[in-house]
Amino acid sequence: QVQLVESGGGLVQSGESLRLSCAASENIFNFNDMSWYRQPPGKERELVASINVGGRINYAEAVKGRFTISRGNALNTIYLQMFSPKPEKTGVYSCSGRILSRNYWGEGTQVTAST
Repeated sequence: QVQLVESGGGLVQSGESLRLSCAASENIFNFNDMSWYRQPPGKERELVASINVGGRINYAEAVKGRFTISRGNALNTIYLQMFSPKPEKTGVYSCSGRILSRNYWGEGTQVTAST
């Protein structure tokens, strides 16, 4: 059973950084790609950043230059580094991993960004 567990959420103020972690129950290179999503309060979930097995990275336009997705040296973790996220970036951040046609999800971690 594939499991993804997010951690690192909390309150982040303007000028501060926050790093989210997603720990997978298996080697992250078993996934075709892994992604971070955000669900703002009362809104649909939206893609924030993704990285595929070859290392290709994509960011939502709104986070380019402020957020960084990366793989950990332990090979079972990915990260999302957020620099001074704006208040509209508040939401539940979830990690997703795809193996062939199946997507796996973590439960998410709450991030609250304030000025």
